[in-house]
Amino acid sequence: LADTVRLGTEGAYPPYNFLNDNGEVDGFERELGDELCKRAALTCEWVTNDWDSIIPNLVSGNYDAIIAGMSITDEREEVVDFTQGYTPPSPSAYAALSADVDLNGGIIAAQTATIQANHVVDTGATLVEYPTPDETLAAVRAGEADAVIADKDYLEPAVEASDLIFVGDDVPLGGGIGMAFRESDDEMRGKFDAAITSMKEDGSLNTLIEKWEVGGTW
Repeated sequence: LADTVRLGTEGAYPPYNFLNDNGEVDGFERELGDELCKRAALTCEWVTNDWDSIIPNLVSGNYDAIIAGMSITDEREEVVDFTQGYTPPSPSAYAALSADVDLNGGIIAAQTATIQANHVVDTGATLVEYPTPDETLAAVRAGEADAVIADKDYLEPAVEASDLIFVGDDVPLGGGIGMAFRESDDEMRGKFDAAITSMKEDGSLNTLIEKWEVGGTW
């Protein structure tokens, strides 16, 4: 195993991961990742990477693991290997400026390469993709899209603080959020998986989930 494990995250998806005022990775996954490394007796450092290239740059070796609000899906499992989920599947939701938008026939904004973007295609609506979550919200406010779909716990603070409202029903997508590793790194993945299990068993994972308000507990 590498002497130092490099954890890759996006740094633009609060409350899961974001950069604080000092430019350091912060959020639910910062605390979680640091604790998992401690339990696995590994030295870790944090690396940020844009979402749209986060899997290719793991595969090519820029860092050793992804811990970035990434839902476990069959499609991603073809390229990387996941730990068990460290959050239960959380609902996705639509937000818009008015209640009368057509979610199945309108223009829907989603972040590129997400389970939400795939869902929009499946519904038959017109998908517009943006590289960052913030840009999906801006697109709705600017009238470029009728609604946005994202993880509900990402949208909740935005809806509370602005003129956006939730529309339609919540949509359960994905198999929970997990850490992703290169398929050749089974030993390292096993160490993190065991650390996640220990945090579930002693209640500390639920405590972190509640602290950062990232959805349902175990």
